[in-house]
Amino acid sequence: MAQPNYQYEKRQKELAKKKKKEEKLQRKSAGKDDLPEGDEAQAELGETPDSEPSEIVGTEHPSEQP
Repeated sequence: MAQPNYQYEKRQKELAKKKKKEEKLQRKSAGKDDLPEGDEAQAELGETPDSEPSEIVGTEHPSEQP
């Protein structure tokens, strides 16, 4: 009876994992290509480039109190 070639099976499994990982990275990078480079960080924060920073009303720094 023939013996199983475990090294071959392991190598094939590793190659399949590597291929799947590369495809996943390509899909992720393809999704980010839709945004201009400067807007990537803002998109992650949920902000738009033309939005103004939100201002919290009613909070003052303790040193500014009379």
